Amino acid sequence: MADTVQFDLVSPERLLSSVAAREVQIPSAEGDMTAMPDHAPLITTLRPGILKVTSDKGTDDYVVTGGFAEISPTGISVLAEQAIPCADITQDQYNAMVKEANDALSKAQEVFANEAGPVDEAAKLVSDMVAIGDEIGMSAR
Repeated sequence: MADTVQFDLVSPERLLSSVAAREVQIPSAEGDMTAMPDHAPLITTLRPGILKVTSDKGTDDYVVTGGFAEISPTGISVLAEQAIPCADITQDQYNAMVKEANDALSKAQEVFANEAGPVDEAAKLVSDMVAIGDEIGMSAR
């Protein structure tokens, strides 16, 4: 078994990370998961959360707001809708993400007043954003 797997994190703006990783913790829509070398092939969607990459350089944490992860025995590629290194995120950026989630919830409640599914999904987004703040030491203002 190999000790590392090639990991690439790409957002629409740029390539954020390309390292030989020992493990990658992914906030999958199906639940949190850890991908390691020789992982079974898998494609999954991301939910908003913290993506953690462990390599010989240490652990790097990123806030991701959605996207896809493709995992193979030799590589992990994450295509994120938005990805920001946790160390670089500002209170203003976090507040904007929470506001966007709250706006989506308000719109869902208005448009889908009698349909639980879309409203529940929007409420889950708000919950995920609050959980991200808890993990990175910020609270919505």
